[in-house]
Amino acid sequence: MKKLSLRTRVLTGAVAVAALGAGTFGAMSASASTPAAAPAAAIRADAANDNLQQTTHLTVAAATKAAQAALDAAKKENQRVSVAVVDRNGNTVVTLRGDGAGPQAYESAVKKAYTAVSWNAPTSELVKRLTNAPTLKDIPGTLFLAGGAPVQVKGAPVAGIGVAGAPSGDLDEKFAQAGVASLAK
Repeated sequence: MKKLSLRTRVLTGAVAVAALGAGTFGAMSASASTPAAAPAAAIRADAANDNLQQTTHLTVAAATKAAQAALDAAKKENQRVSVAVVDRNGNTVVTLRGDGAGPQAYESAVKKAYTAVSWNAPTSELVKRLTNAPTLKDIPGTLFLAGGAPVQVKGAPVAGIGVAGAPSGDLDEKFAQAGVASLAK
């Protein structure tokens, strides 16, 4: 078998790539021109539809404002903390780690925020419920220590703010409440 020259191999490769590209482009063009199947059913997306529910969520700007207010409140008292704000579904929206905050503070703040929004109550109140229902603490992602506060609109939870790192949960919760209060301004 005769060995092909470099020039012949390069030209053969270029022709193969061009043919492959033309085939791919043709297949894509053909599928793009085919109309998509219409959805089986569509619903009207308005507030009058009983199949839909509207919810309220904090904006990223509001969550950041609340987190910064909590961090500032802690800083005024020379406390090194981390702050987390989660949405109604427990998804983290914003976290701020204060200068010098311990490594455990970040995760604890997120869990406290999640716990507060999940039960729509300050986590210091939830700690008291453990005497009657000790298995609550076994729910994944929760932390039953003071330092979490819910953000409410018309009594319904829309977010949670968690603070961790101060020497006591009472201080953590005081700073979380400062974050909640900043949203009323």
